Amino acid sequence: SQLPLKNWCVLDDCFCDIESIDVFNNFKIYPRIQKLTERDYFRYYRVNLNRPCPFWADDGQCSIKDCQVEPCPEVSSTDPQLSTLYSQVANANTDIVDCEQAQDLGAINSTLSNYSKEAFEDWARHDDAQDHFCELDDETSPDATYVDLLLNPERYTGYKGPSAWRVWNSIYEENCFKPRSVYRPLNPLVPPRGKGCSSSLCLEKRVFYRLISGLHSSINIHLCAEYLLDEGWGMSLWGPNVQEFRQRFDPAETKGEGTRRLKNLYFLYLIELRALSKVAPYFDRAFVNLYTGDRQEDRATKELLLQFFNETKAFPMHFDEKSMFAGQKIEAKTLKEEFRLHFKNISRIMDCVGCSKCRLWGKLQTQGLGTALKILFSEKEIKNLPEHSPSKGFQLTRQEIVALLNGFGRLSTSIHQLHSFRALLKEKR
Repeated sequence: SQLPLKNWCVLDDCFCDIESIDVFNNFKIYPRIQKLTERDYFRYYRVNLNRPCPFWADDGQCSIKDCQVEPCPEVSSTDPQLSTLYSQVANANTDIVDCEQAQDLGAINSTLSNYSKEAFEDWARHDDAQDHFCELDDETSPDATYVDLLLNPERYTGYKGPSAWRVWNSIYEENCFKPRSVYRPLNPLVPPRGKGCSSSLCLEKRVFYRLISGLHSSINIHLCAEYLLDEGWGMSLWGPNVQEFRQRFDPAETKGEGTRRLKNLYFLYLIELRALSKVAPYFDRAFVNLYTGDRQEDRATKELLLQFFNETKAFPMHFDEKSMFAGQKIEAKTLKEEFRLHFKNISRIMDCVGCSKCRLWGKLQTQGLGTALKILFSEKEIKNLPEHSPSKGFQLTRQEIVALLNGFGRLSTSIHQLHSFRALLKEKR
């Protein structure tokens, strides 16, 4: 069996090829984004995981106490409890124990390894003193808490079945930027809702659908690459599950859709890469800092970030965002607003995910993609940024910055993991 995407393949809607992206990502981008997201500024993400699902009654699998986010423990940084895991894996094959396993694997480790609540309050005071000119989402809620992303890696949790199907069906069907021809029975027992979409989509709407499909593909690759292979004696073995990968991407098992899904992953990567290269001037300004309270740490983090931006700008085959919204000014403004509202709806659907860890990474990556689109829609405002003061035309919050870099880090990791799956599939031939 072969990976359903050849080493060289021209992507639709842009002039670039898979092989060039692989080399650029795996050798230049991936090592740098890994180092960057390990820095203190980027490893802590403030998020409200307790917002109720606004579209249907909560029916999430294993939606019980241990699946929910616990308040940050008020312990000192030397407390040995900081290094213990939040839960252990269940061990059986019945539906009940599957549920317990999903509950444990999907639970959030609320340990905060290096920072106390006082430090985060200092961060909040600093952020509140900045001039923000965009609507802040649920990170300002009293229910929002900081989560250490390094202690809560995105991987297999056992979250599956009707709840997961319902979330993705809602994203694809109710946010109808999808060609009729796309085969997507997320749950073959549930017929598609709505009338479907026209097969002849304009470029802008086709782009929107491809972004969501690429995000879905990326998440699935993470789950296949970090799969629970075995457990016992208090230890869990995580690694790539080739069969699971085939079920999601093999053309024979997806009616040829696997190749398109992987193409959409690369397309999403290019969109976010383009946004990162465009936003560099925002961070170039001397007064913009990545505040954690440690000046030496903050300077080193910003230096790493600027080096990373230089790499993104060096990519020779960037997506041409000027082809988007190229119509009349009024039509373009209307379409951008339509994008924004659809995307906001998708963000709220993430509140319906019944697994806390899945919800965490779903919300983060959705916000990261939304931030990338915000950047691409703001080219004029970014060009006109004042050098020594904030701009009313364009501003990024801490959470948008953290989500943007970690979200792109997930895409970079997916492409890096595809290289490993290619090698594994080649061995099994």
